[in-house]
Amino acid sequence: MATKKYVAAVDQGTTSTRFMVFNHGGEVVSSHQLEHQQIYPKPGWVEHDPMEIWQRTQEVIKGALAKGVSAEEIAAIGVTNQRETTVVWNKKTGKPYYNAIVWQDTRTKEICDELAKDGGQDRFRKKVGLPLATYFSGPKIKWILDNIPGVREDAEKGEAVFGNIDTWIIWWLTGGPNGGAHVTDVTNASRTMLMNLETLDWDDEILHILGIPRQMLPKIRPSSDPNVYGYTKENGPLGTAIPVAGDLGDQQAALVGQTCFNVGEAKNTYGTGCFMLLNTGTKPVQSKSGLLTTLGYKFGKEPAVYALEGSIAITGALVQWLRDNLKFFEKSSDIEAIARTVEDNGGIYFVPAFSGLFAPYWRSDARGVIVGLTRYINKGHICRAALEATAYQTKDVLEAMNKDSGVKLAALKVDGGMVYNELLMQFQSDILNVPVIRPKVAETTALGASYAAGLAVGFWDNLDDLRKNWIIDKTWHPKMDEATREKLYKGWLKAVERTFNWVE
Repeated sequence: MATKKYVAAVDQGTTSTRFMVFNHGGEVVSSHQLEHQQIYPKPGWVEHDPMEIWQRTQEVIKGALAKGVSAEEIAAIGVTNQRETTVVWNKKTGKPYYNAIVWQDTRTKEICDELAKDGGQDRFRKKVGLPLATYFSGPKIKWILDNIPGVREDAEKGEAVFGNIDTWIIWWLTGGPNGGAHVTDVTNASRTMLMNLETLDWDDEILHILGIPRQMLPKIRPSSDPNVYGYTKENGPLGTAIPVAGDLGDQQAALVGQTCFNVGEAKNTYGTGCFMLLNTGTKPVQSKSGLLTTLGYKFGKEPAVYALEGSIAITGALVQWLRDNLKFFEKSSDIEAIARTVEDNGGIYFVPAFSGLFAPYWRSDARGVIVGLTRYINKGHICRAALEATAYQTKDVLEAMNKDSGVKLAALKVDGGMVYNELLMQFQSDILNVPVIRPKVAETTALGASYAAGLAVGFWDNLDDLRKNWIIDKTWHPKMDEATREKLYKGWLKAVERTFNWVE
């Protein structure tokens, strides 16, 4: 029998899927990544093909194993995923009834508006920690039940089942139609708008109001589960039985990967969107400033740990938009060189409210704007303003976190694809006036899911084992004076106001 040297994770993101294998020191041993198609049937609608995502998952697993890792050496597998993206499928056939409705999709605005007529946008917030918004899975499930023929009948019969992408992947990994585990973890469940934060169970009253049959929903389990969710199948992509034992929504996985296990520790992940999470301990903190109260993680029988989250819809996606829609550059990484051709933003601000604004504004009526344009402005200024938008949106969220938690952030741990953009990281430090710290392994999402799976099977003994793996790669310190910082941020807030009330 091969010795268990590694732990692995499926990291299923908004634009791509990868399989990463880590050693005991938390270093990447092997990795393979593939993109999947983004489907835009109408303005504001965003979909993925769930079968394509499962296909890519199998391909990346095989691709990573082909780089010199044997499946027999893997002790456990974790799954981490784009959150809120909603799939409803037939558990007998494994076929989805409809494409996955992606977290950025805004088609459920009418459903949310209708629900808000009784009790406002915060109608369920006390129970679920979330405002009524198109972002979350609950209204998406309702849309599928209301609009796709036959789904409601099958759901009543117990044949149509729901999952966020974690549930979909785990179900297939552990057998699919042949006894696949229909489970989710507390972090993903906390993004549906259907889970009660106190009981960590589905809330019957909310299910009743939304008309969602309880039997559709997966069983809620710990994020790191010594009882494991299930085992991979011999006829599956791994070719052998490996415990699937960790599950975390991608942002919570990054919180774990950054080892933010103490109250007051925070991380910011720069991906398609941007997500800042602050560990608030074993009691949920209700936000008064537009943040989400969410689950951070739950390890085995230990109490659940909560977090405050600021979610920003469009950050890396803005760079992709400049690349793909406007053909400003060929590779996303080219933006930094173009932005460096100018000294500053030339007086313009770019607010990328492409699918409304998330935290701390929650305005689905907002749309993107570039303000302050003069004939002086060139491509460099637009690229620079696009990068700065990510840093300003992060500051919006941090201001709200300081208000809610009373905890003043001493430093920000960062991860995700954009943290290699030196210009952005320096500006982020400048505008926040705190050091910004990038760890050695910046792919902390997959690492966090691996940690959850590894803890469950005893590959790592405890949290201190994980903390030892966290090593600083680079720190940026603020260099901007207070007057400049204030002036720039004032301009940003003015620009944000210009985005409101575009959609009636």
